[in-house]
Amino acid sequence: MDLCSNAERCGGCYYQGTSYDDEIKIKEKQLHELLEPVIRTDDYIFEPIVPSPVNEGYRNKMEFSFGDCEKDGPLTLGLHQKHSFFNIINTDGCSLTHKDADYIVRATREYFSKLEITYEHKKAHEGYLRHLLFRRAVKTGEILVDLVTTSQWDSAMRVPAPQEVIEQRAKELDEWFNRRYSPKAQKKHKKPEPDKYIRVKPSVSEEEVLEGWKDMLLGLKEDGKIEGTFAGILHTINDSLADAVTDMGTTVLYGKNYFYEEILGLRFRITPFSFFQTNSLGAEKLYSKVREYAGFSELQKEQESGDIKKPVIYDLYSGTGTITQLMSSVASKAIGVEIVKEAVAAARENAELNGVTNCDFIAGDVLKVIEQGGRLIKEDGTYEDAPRPDFIILDPPRDGIHPKALTKIIDYGVDKLIYVACKPTSLARDLTPLQAAGYKVEKLCPVDMFPRTNNCECIALLMKDK
Repeated sequence: MDLCSNAERCGGCYYQGTSYDDEIKIKEKQLHELLEPVIRTDDYIFEPIVPSPVNEGYRNKMEFSFGDCEKDGPLTLGLHQKHSFFNIINTDGCSLTHKDADYIVRATREYFSKLEITYEHKKAHEGYLRHLLFRRAVKTGEILVDLVTTSQWDSAMRVPAPQEVIEQRAKELDEWFNRRYSPKAQKKHKKPEPDKYIRVKPSVSEEEVLEGWKDMLLGLKEDGKIEGTFAGILHTINDSLADAVTDMGTTVLYGKNYFYEEILGLRFRITPFSFFQTNSLGAEKLYSKVREYAGFSELQKEQESGDIKKPVIYDLYSGTGTITQLMSSVASKAIGVEIVKEAVAAARENAELNGVTNCDFIAGDVLKVIEQGGRLIKEDGTYEDAPRPDFIILDPPRDGIHPKALTKIIDYGVDKLIYVACKPTSLARDLTPLQAAGYKVEKLCPVDMFPRTNNCECIALLMKDK
């Protein structure tokens, strides 16, 4: 990858200037060094790393922030500068997203800059613009754009402050500086400059400005500047103090509040804030490897010949139920357990969309849902006498599996476990108790889902040692 204009300032791409072939060799070597010391058998297979099908423009989701890159500087829309909480740098030409994102981000920044609509200042909690959420499906080309703002339209416009206001602010800063530092310490610290702007209510209505922004985006498609098709253009209110996207109410300005993506023949409905793998083509590689380790093709052939009954499959930490549904055709029953209720609701909707009827999704913490080697506890506190699993697929969050939950999983005594690790260090930790309980590592396979970053997923196949 060639160095981009933000190579020294943006922390997004760890492997700037490194060829992709060299990058995956480095990642593969690191995973060998991490995992080999903790594996207690010599006859396992460490498969070659599976590279991402594309290593540029692969991200189907990005959250861009509004701000500036210097005090009282022009409006920026992009990513946080490396090692900075406040500075936001423009990310024109970012190679992690489809080029449609570049046109949309740049046009959005220019639109609000011309109107002097300002961003929310983190310290004063005044201002309007916060984030721009961009999602684009690889298979369908559908685009969902969500403008995230505060509800403070009365302070949405930035204008120069009167001189007396600037002088009063300077006086208050001087008093604070003198209280904060001794005369000797003041020589080592720079006195802060007063904010030279105030934020006021624009002369036009919020509705007019949002309508203009929507029409401007649709014009990009009409002019042939973007390849995808807008599924929805949204406006979300977020007045929380945290620097994160929180949905406090969303309005559809155009289209609908979801779009569709396709993975291995199944169709998934994705809303602005629902979890979905950020690399759609990479996800197909990942899930294909999960199916391979689960013996998906063999199960299909055996079931077609009538030689075997369909297994019960548990998908723990199931997210929006992608793996659950992808395994459902060879299962008598596939059960997904996920703590995020919104993800469970999405999983149920997508299962219905795909005509999958043998999946059951339970909202709750895996630790609380599965009893010690027994029944499943549902959201309402009732028990589900689900059949015991024949094998279990684990796809935990980055921190891995809680030790108590791992004990309950082990207590099922299934012959086969498949562990999908988005953070391989968590897999390395969890392999110790799994092997102590009699599980043997059969295969490992790194899958690069995040080109240009220092992250890599890893799948492990473990079999109960008999």
